[in-house]
Amino acid sequence: MKLAANRRSDRKRHQTTWRPNAMCIKQRLNHERLLFGMNRLFLVPALLIASASVAAAAALPLENAPATTPSKVVQAPGTAPGPRLLEPHLRIASSGIKGHARVALTFDACMGKADDRILSVLVRERIPATIFVTARWLKHNPQALQVFLQNPDLFELENHGQNHVPAVDKPVSIYGIASAGSPEAVRQEVQGGADAMVAAGIAPPHWFRGSTAKYDRSAIVQIRDMGYRIAGYSVNGDGGSLLGADVTEKRIASAKDGDVVISHINQPTHAAGEGVAKAILDLKAKGVEFVRLQDVEDMGDDQTTQ
Repeated sequence: MKLAANRRSDRKRHQTTWRPNAMCIKQRLNHERLLFGMNRLFLVPALLIASASVAAAAALPLENAPATTPSKVVQAPGTAPGPRLLEPHLRIASSGIKGHARVALTFDACMGKADDRILSVLVRERIPATIFVTARWLKHNPQALQVFLQNPDLFELENHGQNHVPAVDKPVSIYGIASAGSPEAVRQEVQGGADAMVAAGIAPPHWFRGSTAKYDRSAIVQIRDMGYRIAGYSVNGDGGSLLGADVTEKRIASAKDGDVVISHINQPTHAAGEGVAKAILDLKAKGVEFVRLQDVEDMGDDQTTQ
């Protein structure tokens, strides 16, 4: 009897102990349902706000949307559609002799220092070339300028502008460089470069090549009216001095009869300069005749030389 009473007491104790746990679980379920309802209450407006944000972003003008690829020419905000930019080509008269190539090497000296890897090859091998200098480059490279002036049979010095800004008379950005932006600024860029050259003891220039070698039609007319021929090119030798040495060498070494090659002589730390120097030797080994722009007849498109 005592044993049976103990078992009933144990069952009663277990039942009494279980009931509070069941109530806790029920309360917990009710609490979770309440939280879920509150989450839904906050989640729906959040989703609506997110959807509205996406829709608003889609409705933004293209100029405010993130670009998937970099643009070479960027229109200034709030302005009319940008001008059509021209990148003129230039060729020289061919040699007229089968198997004999005539090539004009042209170099831009924008800013920075002189690239002695190129300059030393030109002087040592007696290779004629046309050098386009900016006022900024002249100011910081007096020694290289003296090398040019001491070798007048090799080097023709021409105008690359005052501050190396693109000669475009509308406000645009080209390769990240802001254009001159007005006819007055184009005139200052051209005339300022010429004035700096004369002040440095260089003969008045006859050719002009602007930063990035891009122009709009009205700027071309303006520069021609100032008395300059505009120097395009037919072979882009070093891709703005950004190409590797091997690619640069192959590009320049592939120049044909009548080509005008553009490269840079102001980036002594870039690999491209090594390729330029090697390509000059490659062309010389082929028997190429090197000329300056002032030495031969030329043919430029977009009314840049006519």
